[in-house]
Order: sequence, then structure tokens, then C-alpha cells
Amino acid sequence: MRRDEVSGLDWVTILIYLAMVVLGWFNIYAVVYDEAAGRDIWDLSLNSGRQLVFIGASFVIIMVIVIMDLRFYEAFAYVGYGLIVLLLLLVPVIGKEVGGNKAWLGIGSFGVQPSEFAKFITALAVAKYIATVGFKMDNLRNQAVLFLIIGVPMALTLLQKDTGTALVFTSLILVFYREGMSPFLIIVGASAAAIFVLTLLVPNEIYLYAGIGVIWALIILLGKKKVGRIVLVTVGAIMISGVIASVDYVITDVLKPHQQNRIKALINPDADPLGYGWNVTQSKIAIGSGGFWGKGFLEGTQTKFDFVPEQSTDFIFCTIGEEHGWVGTLLVVSLFVALLLRIVYLAERQKNRFTRAYAYGVLAIFFFHFAINIGMTIGLFPVIGIPLPFFSYGGSSLWGFTVLLFILLKLDSHRGEVLQRI
Repeated sequence: MRRDEVSGLDWVTILIYLAMVVLGWFNIYAVVYDEAAGRDIWDLSLNSGRQLVFIGASFVIIMVIVIMDLRFYEAFAYVGYGLIVLLLLLVPVIGKEVGGNKAWLGIGSFGVQPSEFAKFITALAVAKYIATVGFKMDNLRNQAVLFLIIGVPMALTLLQKDTGTALVFTSLILVFYREGMSPFLIIVGASAAAIFVLTLLVPNEIYLYAGIGVIWALIILLGKKKVGRIVLVTVGAIMISGVIASVDYVITDVLKPHQQNRIKALINPDADPLGYGWNVTQSKIAIGSGGFWGKGFLEGTQTKFDFVPEQSTDFIFCTIGEEHGWVGTLLVVSLFVALLLRIVYLAERQKNRFTRAYAYGVLAIFFFHFAINIGMTIGLFPVIGIPLPFFSYGGSSLWGFTVLLFILLKLDSHRGEVLQRI
């Protein structure tokens, strides 16, 4: 590895990455710690020992990314996309089931989750298409192609019963918006989601219809060009009514029983604290029991006695909250905010459209994981089973996020050498 390859990397981001990985490793050990067993953090029979192996492999991956020729990543984007789609097609056929999801390929005890790698490859493919000569985001054909690029891996991941990972691909719409797509579609989508949630929360739909009716009336009465507004509001009313009317059908006929329970747990986890509300209830108890300073490293009682399922992976934030308290959670949240802001800074200083679009893809994926994972542990979002980047246990997760970030750092390190269309 040449010295100039290393010196050009953004070391602020690398230091944030290292801090997250190390903190994640210690908290994974806290989850599996058993004083009576006398096994230390290096023990390969524990998740902490295996995570250390994954971390070592991550450093090898980083070296390969840094050494690789800069032009490889853009040239590889479509080829890699085709390969990952092929792997996702194979998973339902020859994959193995872990935790209720058939999302793994492997031999024996070793396995990888292709959908974790599909995230960065899809981000590369999106960036490459956006960087093509003559690309314009307001072109409907271009928008259709971009939605198809993220839609294919999303649909294939849904076939693996991994709804959480599938939803991550929707975050790449942020890239479309940054590159010039009208915010209309985003506003419509967000509004439909908000109305869907409100319909679940408001027991009597008549109040919801009445409230929306008042808003429609005010728009018509106070706005100019009333004829056009009446048509627009009427179309909106039909669409909103359709969303409200579809809620019962979606909940009872589309979602599977375990997905219905996750929605119920989000709305009222206290209704069945020993059943579908168990995860969220125990998660909030663990985080709340930490208080301001926490119980201390390796002193978490909720953690030790396995009250929270999947605590090494999806619910690792509970361990942080219990053992390190409000101070520890603030540190973790601050690290993520610092990482996200740094990625925005890296994105906006690019002269190359491919790198900028990819950077916003990285930002979108990290933000989605950060917000949803922490949100579901404190009851703000349904439990959909996605890891907290660099903290949750797992090789595929750690490697996927590492590749995602360090490809950006590699591209950024050569920003002064590349002058391309913006």
C-alpha cells in the first residue's frame, strides 16, 4: 500500500469508524459475559471472539479497497449489480434459514447474507446511472430506471422474508431527490405513510375523515385559482380515502401474523407484555434501568439474564443503555450524527457526480439503519430486524457497512484528480 493512498483518506471519518467498531465489540462481549464461566473477550466460542475475527477481516477488506484502482468501482457497478441479483435469486433455492429468514448462503456453520452486500452495490449502480452522459432527473424514463434498480433487490430480499433489509433500499430515494427529482413523490409517500399510521392510532375513523375534511375546506376557501385547487383536492381526497380504507385489508390480509404482532406492539405494547409486546417492553426496561450513568460495564442484569431477545444483533442498543446509561447512549448517538454530518461534508465537496451520488447513497443507508434500529428499541418504530451499523454482531453486517463506507473514502481521496460533469 503506497503512502499517498493512505494519506489522502479522510482520517476524521476513519477515527469515527474505529471508535464505533471498538465500542461495538465491547458491548457484544457484555451481552455474552458470564462471570461463572470465566471466558474472556478473546474466546472464539463467544460472539465477541468471533466478532474480533470479523473485525480483523474488515481491515483486510479495507486494504483491498484502498489498493484497488479508482476506476474499478464505477466500472464494476453494473457487473456487481448483476452478480448480486443472481445471488439473491439463489438464496430462496439453496439458502439456509437463520432466525426465521431464509437469507443466507454458506457451507456448514459459515454463511454470508447477500442482501447486506446488495446495499452498497445497489448504491454504486444508482450512482453510475446518475453519472451517465446527458442524464436528467426530471426525465420520467430515468426515474423509472432508477426505481427499477432499487426495486429488484428490494423485491428479491422480500422473498427471503427479510422485510427490514428490503425497506433499506427505499432510503436511496434520498439520492434521487438530491440529484434533482421533484419532492412531490417523497411528500406523497410520506403523507400516505403518516395517514396509514394515524388510521391505526385513531380508533374511530370518522374523526380522521372530519379532520382531513376541514383541511380540504380551508385549502379551497383560502387558496387562489379555486377551480384548479378543487380538482387537486378532490383527487387528493380520493387517494387519502383509499389509504384509510386499505388499512384493515393490509393489516389482516397482506401482513403475516408475526408482522401484525409487530404493528400491535408498536401501537400498544402493554396490551400483551408477555407476548407480542415482550421485545419492546423488555428493551425499554433495559434502557430505562441504566439511568444517567448506567449500571457499569458487564453489570447489566437485563443483559445477563437474556430478557431481551437478539441482544447481540438487533437490540444491542439496549446493552449500551443499561450498562452506560444516558451518557453512553448520548455518546453513541453523537458518533452516528458526527458520521452522518461528515458524509454530507464529503458528498458536497465532490466534483464528480458519480462520487457525490454514491456518497448520498451511503448517507441514506446509514441514516435509515441508525434511525430505525434505535427507534425500534425504544418503541418508536415496529421491530423489523435491522442491525445497528458497526455495533451489532455479525460478519456480513460489519463487512457490508465497512465496504459501503470505505469505497466512499477511496473515491473521496482522489477528488482532486477527477474533474467530471456535475
